[in-house]
Amino acid sequence: MIVKSTEAERYIAHPPAALRVALVYGPDQGLVRERAERMARTVVPDLADAFQVCELDEAALSADNARLADEAAAISMLGGRRVVRVRGAGNGLAKLFEGFLDDPKGDALVVVEAGDLAKGSALRKVFEDAANAAAIPCYADSPRDLADVVKSGLKERNLAIAPDALEDAVSRLGSDRGVTRQELEKLALYAHGQSRVSLEDVRAVMGDESDARIEEACDAAGEGNLQKLDLALSRLWADDMSPIAVLRLAMAHFQKLALAKDAVEKGEPLDGALRRMRPPIHFLRAASFKAQVSRWNGGRLLDALDLLLDTEVLCKTTGVPAAAVCGRALFNVAAMSRMRN
Repeated sequence: MIVKSTEAERYIAHPPAALRVALVYGPDQGLVRERAERMARTVVPDLADAFQVCELDEAALSADNARLADEAAAISMLGGRRVVRVRGAGNGLAKLFEGFLDDPKGDALVVVEAGDLAKGSALRKVFEDAANAAAIPCYADSPRDLADVVKSGLKERNLAIAPDALEDAVSRLGSDRGVTRQELEKLALYAHGQSRVSLEDVRAVMGDESDARIEEACDAAGEGNLQKLDLALSRLWADDMSPIAVLRLAMAHFQKLALAKDAVEKGEPLDGALRRMRPPIHFLRAASFKAQVSRWNGGRLLDALDLLLDTEVLCKTTGVPAAAVCGRALFNVAAMSRMRN
């Protein structure tokens, strides 16, 4: 059966008794692991118990097709149901699971972890079509879901979080649930002894000062603000920042502008285009980013990207002063921003 993304949390917390095999898949591998473990714990609380839990991978099942049925039918020495975990599954196991689901052995719960499977892929289709199986997707958290994850994760550690700190944390997270959990653990340790996490706490733990300074230069170039760009570059060179790192972040910035501009020209609201970006645009930069999208057209954005790419090649293949060449390129980009559409 198909489990909708919006119903996944509820389904995992209370899987039906008739469920024999669950496929947990998607691009967010941290969330895949988290949901697979939560589902397995509905049967076996201690996943480190070797008597109750068997772990397999695609290579082991491909080498011995009978292994899945044997492990699912095995009787626990201590009684109760067992869990069989299959990690790194791919479409090569589709036929094996199709046969197993037609005549499942034993009463073990089989939990299968996979990557991002396309709609209609062989493995996904097997689970979606079977009445005694489930296909559970794991996509990147939306900002609203991510805010709930942050608040609940900190609440478990007896911590609240200030509204501005929550907004800042959400803007820095979201590409992988596992990374999010690790960052929350670090944040909780940093705020130990407090009752509330502040914006300063979030920036101290999650902030990357060097990236923030490069983003300041990128925004200045995108806005066509020459004075702001000059100051931002002076700070970067004073901190011995790599010109190559600056150019690469600048290219990523203008690629995002190009994607947002293309979406708007196709009729999508700008706010919607920004919400889909990963990693997301930091909320403190959102107003500047929107203004930049309005200033630029698609053709000049491509020209800016070509200039930045050529500059990186120049820095890496010649003996020119890299900082000077990088700065000149960004000032040229800023001049392009000041042109009329």
